Amino acid sequence: MSISRRTFGAGLAAAFLAGCGGGAATVGGGRATGLTPDLRPVPNAGYDAWVASFRSRAAGRGISQATLDAAFRGAGYLPGVVTRDRNQTEFKRTLEDYLSIAASDERIAKGRAAARRHAGVLEAVEARYGVDRNIVTAIWGLESFYGERQGEIPVISATSTLAYDGRRGDFFEAQLLAALRILQRGDITPARMTGSWAGAMGHTQFIPTTFQEYAVDFTGDGRRDIWADDPSDALASTAAYLSRHGWQRGLRWGGEAGPGAPSGRSLQPEPGGPVFAVTPNFNVIKRYNNSDAYALGVGHLADRIAGAGPLRASFPPDQYGLTKDDRIRLQQRLTTRGFDTGGADGILGDKTRAAIEAFQRREGLPVTGTPSQELLRLLG
Repeated sequence: MSISRRTFGAGLAAAFLAGCGGGAATVGGGRATGLTPDLRPVPNAGYDAWVASFRSRAAGRGISQATLDAAFRGAGYLPGVVTRDRNQTEFKRTLEDYLSIAASDERIAKGRAAARRHAGVLEAVEARYGVDRNIVTAIWGLESFYGERQGEIPVISATSTLAYDGRRGDFFEAQLLAALRILQRGDITPARMTGSWAGAMGHTQFIPTTFQEYAVDFTGDGRRDIWADDPSDALASTAAYLSRHGWQRGLRWGGEAGPGAPSGRSLQPEPGGPVFAVTPNFNVIKRYNNSDAYALGVGHLADRIAGAGPLRASFPPDQYGLTKDDRIRLQQRLTTRGFDTGGADGILGDKTRAAIEAFQRREGLPVTGTPSQELLRLLG
């Protein structure tokens, strides 16, 4: 399952914005390539001593010397993993921004294409596990952008680095042991076992212990390969996970309150914003990531993939008094004046703030990077 705020203090409100992984894996010789220098192994005597001690413990728990030798060949201490673990931030995105990213035009289009391309597999997965194929596709879209961003960091290096680091040593040592058991079973090779900085793996970003308990061999080839170009095992594993956590066949997750909405409890995450009616299956989605925003993102994206339109209700102005249309106009006007905002989607990220600062600096204004109605008028 994904690396979530409930487990690590920074979840898909942060992680999925760039994909949990950050790029398809390119591996060779047991090492990932295309990684930044801080995500490549560096000498660390303390880490080496910890690994030597761990290998003894792992052997005592049934991990063979052959598995240990293969797993740690080329593995090493990754300083960038520690940096990412210690520097997680709480993103303060609004639900409007979150849903705009989760169900962006590109993610919807790619999801519909993926659903058509893998229709046979998704139909078979739904028949076996009872989980709506569009929900499975939406989780795939949020977790790895339909397999495009699975992560390329070697899982053995990442989990052993974090186990040695000690801040959550017990948790990550359990992940490392589970990863070794996966290798020993033959589901994957060390060279192909890559994922996020914290060990989330494959198309739908299972951590090793979750893989151990819930991953399935849907293709029948003897391996539970959630990394393969063929996403069948990953999609089935996701459905199996949701099914075992109580997914009710034939019941919608919920929807925007109003005509056609299922019966369920009312949920209004933001005052003045859309109201949703959610069913028990909404809570099952939250077992994947314990966040209302995440579950709404999955549900809304699933509906859009199935052909539904955008939300009918609008969101209130943000903390700066700007509506989404205002924010889009702000970005468009900055771009027209030569300041790169990275696009005009109404989501104010780092590029937009840098563009505002550059405009303010050029105009001799206080440099705050803060949007406002007054700034919008100045740009008009």
